[in-house]
Amino acid sequence: MPLKDHVILITGAGGGLGATAALALARHGAQIILLDKNIPKLERIYDAIVAAGAPEPVMYPFDLAGASEAQYQEMADAIEQRYGSLQGLLHSAVEFSAFSPIASYKTKDWGHALNVNLNAPFILCRVLLPLLQLSRHAAIVFTSDSAARKAQAYSGAYGVSKIALEGFAAILAAELEAGQKIRVNTLCPGPVDSPLRKRAYPAEDKTAIPPMSSLEPLYLYLFGDASIGVTGQIIDAQTFKP
Repeated sequence: MPLKDHVILITGAGGGLGATAALALARHGAQIILLDKNIPKLERIYDAIVAAGAPEPVMYPFDLAGASEAQYQEMADAIEQRYGSLQGLLHSAVEFSAFSPIASYKTKDWGHALNVNLNAPFILCRVLLPLLQLSRHAAIVFTSDSAARKAQAYSGAYGVSKIALEGFAAILAAELEAGQKIRVNTLCPGPVDSPLRKRAYPAEDKTAIPPMSSLEPLYLYLFGDASIGVTGQIIDAQTFKP
């Protein structure tokens, strides 16, 4: 169990890539903190992890966009009280509804997407860095989109947030590199049969793209000992071989 004694918090853990990562990491011994605002989805992945015989996870219902900074800090305090430290943080939550031209965006929708996709990862990193620093080695993994880096038309707030998120990850990695404790990397999953992909490309033949489970080896690599010393990287699932 290579991830035994690893405590890993996953945002967006209720479905899609977050649930895929949660189950894969739990099967390898990690204690998973499942964070999502959708309680039924949390319960489903909780049951799946327990059914797999993995360590019992913790459900933490949480609204990334609606929570106050005090509530973020309360979460960090609760994790410290229960576990003492944190070995991993996966930013997998995402807000995307549909492709839309900038001219038709409503300010409320724009702000909500940026809150989930960019501001929440910043606040989480800030409040959880002290707990990650208490570990001998820890990993922060952001989830991006290689298509967004091309400034794709109609990608809107989603595209802007992913471009900014990659910049934020690079800055954070540079700041933490000297400490040699916390590695920071960005995963670009590529085309996989995920709920987000279904919303973005509803007419696409999903049998022609890999399942979400194809990313499991990458999650194990990014949070396992094999990636110690690897930081500041953008890892494309289509080309990277762990």
